[in-house]
Amino acid sequence: MQKPLIAVLLAGAFFSLEAQATDLIQVYQQALANDATFASARAAVAAGREKTTQGRAGLLPTIAASGSVTKNDTNVAPWNLGAPNVLKDGTVDGLVTEKTSNLRTDVWSVSLTQPLFRWDRWETYQQGKLAAAIAEAQFAQARQDLITRVAQAYFDVLGAQDTLESVRAQKAAVTEQLASAKRNFEVGTQTITDTHEAQAAYDLTVAQEFAAVNDLDNKRNALQAIIGTVPGDLAPLRQGVTLTAPQPLTIDNWISSAENQNPLVQVQQLNVESSKHEISRRRAGHYPTLDLVASSTHQKVDGQTQNSATTKNNAIGVQWSIPLFNGFAVTSQVRESIALEDKARNDLEATRRNAALQARQAYLGVNSGLAQVKALEAAEISSQSALESNKLGYQVGVRINIDVLNAQKQLYSTRTDLAKARYNTIVNGLKLKSAAGTLREEDLAPVNGLLQH
Repeated sequence: MQKPLIAVLLAGAFFSLEAQATDLIQVYQQALANDATFASARAAVAAGREKTTQGRAGLLPTIAASGSVTKNDTNVAPWNLGAPNVLKDGTVDGLVTEKTSNLRTDVWSVSLTQPLFRWDRWETYQQGKLAAAIAEAQFAQARQDLITRVAQAYFDVLGAQDTLESVRAQKAAVTEQLASAKRNFEVGTQTITDTHEAQAAYDLTVAQEFAAVNDLDNKRNALQAIIGTVPGDLAPLRQGVTLTAPQPLTIDNWISSAENQNPLVQVQQLNVESSKHEISRRRAGHYPTLDLVASSTHQKVDGQTQNSATTKNNAIGVQWSIPLFNGFAVTSQVRESIALEDKARNDLEATRRNAALQARQAYLGVNSGLAQVKALEAAEISSQSALESNKLGYQVGVRINIDVLNAQKQLYSTRTDLAKARYNTIVNGLKLKSAAGTLREEDLAPVNGLLQH
């Protein structure tokens, strides 16, 4: 008896785990692993971190080794080819023949060049460090965007589910009201008008149900595009949840943070600094350069016409160069860099203003959302009371069928609006922190705590 009982308990635990809804933190973790946009940003920051090393390389010594192996075969035919070969003592030793030279030359060398003064390379190094910092700031923005995109898609799905549930509940209520109108018409207590009104309300609700189903599919597909898998059941918002106002309460603090800490603002600030170094780098085209150079060369020659000989040469010194005229190219490039710096400054100002605008909009969205939630909570209670009163009045004959239908429609519409107001307030709270540049993964934990696990 114990083994079947244990099996039942294990099976029950297994199915309870399978039926557990996925919460916001779990969905975010799936997005971290599968979102293609964030994966692209992660690869971009990895590439950007190499800019510092690449810029430093221009300041470090360059060492190179080179070599060659050459074989020369030379045949020389003298002018008296075939004539008697007269030696120095006057004797004749055969005939004059071709002279053959067979030489093998081996050469290898090692050279070193250490820049001593190259201002353009120093500025390139500074730009490399700024490029790495820009990549880090862009990655921070991509992480914030992922948080807000996941939260938006998550609550869009919940909102679509609430709308569908509300429409189906309204459909069930209208169906019951339609049946009641038909019964009353058959017994003669009501006119055919009540039946037609209930039928029209039912047909409209059916159309709204189809639209709600389609909208839910679209919202789930949008979430699937982020997390890379088909989303399961999502944990809903707890009933009667209380939302809090953003801290700090003053909007000026949020705007100030957005104008200084927003990652996109930081990117533009770094671009301005990089453009300054670009001006200096272009001006370095007028500056002299100085390098330390050293080399070691070995040469070995073997051949039939000469003995083997090895030559070694070691050299060290400095090499300088002074540009005199290059067709005004450097001057033009400096003017171009100055114009691009002015553009970067204006881009910075535009980005700063846009960040402040986003902070204002999100701040007002949170506060207006909190006010809407309170108002809609009161409206829900009033709509519920109005529906009950209309049902009672319909039963005693002081209300007609259309009054009950309108009261039902008002109640379900209020519930849908209340759910959307809560979702929008939560998302606007995350967007406010994102605009201020303070949004972190830890900020999802309080939001996740509002869900029904």
